[in-house]
Formats: sequence, structure tokens, C-alpha cells
Amino acid sequence: MVVKATYDRSIQNIGNILLMEHVNVLVPDQQIAINFYISALGLTRDPYMMVGQDNLWANAGKQQFHLPTRGQQVLRGHIGIEIQDMDSLKYRLDAAKPLLEGTQYRYSVEGDEVEVIGPWGNKFLCSQGATAGNEMPVGIRYVEFTVPMGTTRGIARFYNEIIQAPASVTEGTDGDLASIRMGLSQELRFRETPAKLAPYDGHHIAVYISNFSAPHAFLKEHGLITEETNPYQYRFQEIVDPHTGEKLFEIEHEVRSATHPMFQRPLVNRNPAQSLQNYLYGRDALVL
Repeated sequence: MVVKATYDRSIQNIGNILLMEHVNVLVPDQQIAINFYISALGLTRDPYMMVGQDNLWANAGKQQFHLPTRGQQVLRGHIGIEIQDMDSLKYRLDAAKPLLEGTQYRYSVEGDEVEVIGPWGNKFLCSQGATAGNEMPVGIRYVEFTVPMGTTRGIARFYNEIIQAPASVTEGTDGDLASIRMGLSQELRFRETPAKLAPYDGHHIAVYISNFSAPHAFLKEHGLITEETNPYQYRFQEIVDPHTGEKLFEIEHEVRSATHPMFQRPLVNRNPAQSLQNYLYGRDALVL
């Protein structure tokens, strides 16, 4: 018996990147970082790791922001965040204004999304998270980088052929967009711009990948490995066109294997809507 195929099975391929776990940017002041990431955005300080004054890990669903207190970095692009309750977010953003006075902090409502500029200039685009199913209720949905004109096709080739992650390019009137699939519901995006880019300042992302050795072999052969951290982790910084070797963009990747001790570590997420005035018993934690 011949069964006629009725599904595009390729849609279900998630590729080699299992998860983007964190975005790391340096901050100059931890108290201001707490006021923004915890009080304004409504994220949760990791209660188990980096609990001193020299670093802050802020949980956002199954992802984190790592915020070492030793400088200032600004991601070249923006970060897309899913938020459980957009009305509560707007209330928190207003309430945080006195706490963040004198910084670059501001926000604006753009249709169904809220654009937030952090105290040192990082940009976040917040949208309503999923309320049912397996989609993301809270978390870092994507990171979008601005890149030079004419680079997206080479970037897509790099991720598709070297990192082994599904990549596509969408043409646009102002510049093309490369989209890289990560796991069930995350993306890396690279959007072309004619504007001059700020110098790269060392911020990084961390990803877990399934085939750990094959990308490493290419990167090592071409002198692109910047750190051999331990058996479970390495780093690289330059994205190159695998066909020509041309350097296209810089963003450090902290690459971890699925055998890394912290892979799928359970993260504590509070319900930021809880308050003394509006407390609901048993609703302290977000259930993801």
C-alpha cells in the first residue's frame, strides 16, 4: 500500500542549534541593572548563581541575560523578548522611570509591541508571549543584529554549512534579512543596513549545539577559535563566508555541547504581577 505524503517534513527540522541560552553584556552599575532588568522588565534574578555584586544573571523563561559589572557594552541591533502580560509590563515601565532617571532609559508603544531602550542604550522589542501550547510564554525569542550591506547571503551560508543550522534570506528594499533557526522557537537575525556600524565591543551570545565537533573542526582549521574553554565549550567571534573566507561580521559565540553540565538547567521565574496590594496565593512562580 502506498501512502501519499501530505506533510512537508522539513518544517520540523530544528537544525544543529538546540537553544540560545543567554545574551551577555557588561554593565557599569549593578543597582541600575537590577532596576531595569528585574523591576522594569519583570525578569527574575537567578537565586543560585552569580549572587554577588560583580555579576547578575537575570532569568527570562528558559534564557538569561548575563550582566557582569565591569564595563559597558551595547549590542548592535536589538533583542526580541516575549512577556507574559503586556499590560503589567507597561505599568512596570512607568513605575521604573524614577529609578532610571538620568540614564538612556525610555520606552514607546509600537502597535502590539513595546520598544524599550535600556539605561545604557541596548534596545529591546517586547511582545506578548504564548498563552497555550508549546510556544514560548516568556523568554528571548530572537536577537537581531545589524550588519553591512551585501553580507546576509554569506552569513546564511556560514550557519547553514558550518554550524548546520537552517538559514534563509529574505530580500528587502532597505537591505536583506538572514534568519537562522535555533531550537523550537528561537532565531538569530541579521538585517542589512547602509548605516555605519559601531565598533564591536565584545558582547556575546551562548548557544547549545548537537553536533559539537564538526563546526569546531572547520573553525579550528581556519584559525577562528578564540577560546578552548573546557571539554564542553569553545568560543569563536568572526562569521566568515565559507566559500570565500571573507570576514562578514563579529559576534562572539559561546558554543556549548548538549553534554555541558548546565544544559537545560531549570531556571526560577517569578510572577512579576504579584504585589502586596494584589497578591494571589499560589501564584508566585511562572509556570513555563
